[in-house]
Amino acid sequence: MVTRSRLPRLPLLLDRKIYKTGQTRGADDDVIYQNRVLRNSTVLIPYNSWELCKLEEPQVYENGFIVLISPDDYFATSTWSIETELEEKGLELGVNALVFYETREQWIAYNPVALGWTSAIQRKNPLGGQYVARVPATTAAVNGEKVNLGFTQTGMKGAGIRVYEYASSTTIDYCRQQLEALFWMCRDSDAVAITNGMTAEQVAERKSANLSLCQQNGLLDIGQLIQARTLNRAGYTICPLCLDELSGQGFFNRLEQAEGREVPDLTVTQINLFHIEELRYGLLNHRPYNLGWGHHHCNVVVKDSGIFPTLEWMRGILDRNIAEGHLPVSNNANCGSLRFWD
Repeated sequence: MVTRSRLPRLPLLLDRKIYKTGQTRGADDDVIYQNRVLRNSTVLIPYNSWELCKLEEPQVYENGFIVLISPDDYFATSTWSIETELEEKGLELGVNALVFYETREQWIAYNPVALGWTSAIQRKNPLGGQYVARVPATTAAVNGEKVNLGFTQTGMKGAGIRVYEYASSTTIDYCRQQLEALFWMCRDSDAVAITNGMTAEQVAERKSANLSLCQQNGLLDIGQLIQARTLNRAGYTICPLCLDELSGQGFFNRLEQAEGREVPDLTVTQINLFHIEELRYGLLNHRPYNLGWGHHHCNVVVKDSGIFPTLEWMRGILDRNIAEGHLPVSNNANCGSLRFWD
């Protein structure tokens, strides 16, 4: 019997960083979303975004979807009218749709307990109820305690993930392959991997296997990677916002903390996952050729605005500062010493 050889493992911190790109962002118990789960989990779709986000066969959400309807929308018309409207859209309360209570006013005006409804407990048909509630506590009303009902049990916390964070299991795998390749395409990646525990032989084997797999799966089109702002024309990995070359060591270095504001358990590294086109409703933008690695600070600046709107905003800031005499027209000679991510 032939034993299949295993590739050398990446350094632990890098391996975990790449793995986590297939997971969603964090969420606490007081919101409806799941915390740090795979991107192919059940998706939650606002009712007013259903037409934008529904998938046509054969493409489907691997673990299904739940459409969330505001009580204001559900009870705005007669029960017959809303049920007919839902049926026309392929939706049914308790099957793939729920009424979602978010405000105290909704909870009081359309109290589901008075209607004889039960809170949902399953992410797939049947959902086990007709509604889910995440109403924050308030001291401004009698009986103003927090209302968290549905998907609150251990192992079943959160109804699903934000729909725009979704990616299929195949897409997740391809993204991880391409993101590893982008690490290897940093100018100093080999030396950094060796410094962080791999041998030169392990680096050569792992790097070759990864780049070959990416080539095989159509993930190593250099022109597309340059167009996506993840590689420069010399073929090295860059930050999609500032276009500065990335050092492989940035994947391992913890973010520098301001003096006097240090925290002992900081886990944020200098380089983080970066979406080129931002995540938004109607598009599944966690995909190959739309992901790169970027400076933490650059990522914070972009947030959910997108790279080009951010660059226009930054241009306006620079123009106003130059016009007011607070910044020289050209400061290229000094900019290298001003980079705040080093």
